Amino acid sequence: MWVAGLVTVFGTFLTFIAVPLQLKELTGSALAVGAVGVVELVPLVVFGLYGGALADAVDRRKLILWTEAGLGVLSALLLLNTLLPHPMLWPLYVVAALVSALSGLQRPAMQAIVPRVVAHDQLPAAIALNSMRWQVGAIAGPSLAGVLIAFAGLPWAYALDVVSYAVSALLLFGLAPSPAAREADKPSLRGIWEGAQYAWSRKELLGTYVIDMAAMLFAFPTAIFPFLADDLGAPWALGLMYAAGAVGSLVVSLTSGWASRVHRHGRMVVYAALGWGAAMAVAGWLGNVWLVLLFLAVAGGCDMVSGLFRSAIWDQTIPDELRGRLAGIEMLSYSIGPQLGQVRAGGMASLTNVRASVWAGGLACVASVGLLAASLPKLMSYDQRTDEHAARMRRVKAAADVVAEAA
Repeated sequence: MWVAGLVTVFGTFLTFIAVPLQLKELTGSALAVGAVGVVELVPLVVFGLYGGALADAVDRRKLILWTEAGLGVLSALLLLNTLLPHPMLWPLYVVAALVSALSGLQRPAMQAIVPRVVAHDQLPAAIALNSMRWQVGAIAGPSLAGVLIAFAGLPWAYALDVVSYAVSALLLFGLAPSPAAREADKPSLRGIWEGAQYAWSRKELLGTYVIDMAAMLFAFPTAIFPFLADDLGAPWALGLMYAAGAVGSLVVSLTSGWASRVHRHGRMVVYAALGWGAAMAVAGWLGNVWLVLLFLAVAGGCDMVSGLFRSAIWDQTIPDELRGRLAGIEMLSYSIGPQLGQVRAGGMASLTNVRASVWAGGLACVASVGLLAASLPKLMSYDQRTDEHAARMRRVKAAADVVAEAA
């Protein structure tokens, strides 16, 4: 699963760079590029919630395989459109919406399968390892995309993404079956509602969702990176801008052993979100492209810290029978913010200018996260050593291990 994910992430980031760049070439509008977030939002919400319920009711391996194949077909459609003498605009938005829908179905199952195969006390390390996989792809993908698109053209980026999905699907066949529990209900609105009620009852969980959504809404300017690179007089740096955050994240992942000694995970989520916003604000102020890249990397490191401790809270405290549905809610929390953030960044850039959109968003992030933290005492006081939900899951995991050894 780890290797398949690495291959997929590598290819996905090629398309992640190619689509906004192609939109920029076809329209020349920052607003048109940011509008991708609008068309992705509704499918992500609907299919993300349904995908969470589905992950609790079906074999998670089968769900992952079928959606991986579908994502590969959609990448092939982007390739075909680009090969036309006059590529069309509307397929970019349609495919973006369909990719969002399939990702919404797949990602809860991908996340929910991890606690089944990893020991409870090793989950933070597994989270860091999975994040490292994403970071390697996020560094290599944009860097290669910049070179490929500049010297070979957009079709090569899409073609390599198609190949990556084919390889990933073959690797995923090696996963063992991961069937639903015998008592699992069929996917339903009632089941989704039960998951939402559980999330609402856990204010520390709710806090992780809203903190991340606020941070991404105000300080996620990746949609306007093509315009920022032009503004800085460094169009050659576009791939580096997309990769810089992943470099910072990778540094944190490689040195994440310290995370096992931190127990107040909620506070770390808040501090990291504040650091993300502050770094983005500084990046927006600066006019030197190398300093901008440095602070984008700092922001990426802060985001990794936030993600590490958010995931630790989720994976160490949520019961397995609710894991899929809560993974769907979690996916929305860390996906809706970036989608809306693209719209905010593109819209504000069209009304003011590109750099103002970046630095003002960073300051708004700091202010909103500060206000949310002040109103979320449960999140700030969370301690995994004493939290009742974490203690219960430790007991459940220990009992399951004893049964497995006896068998």
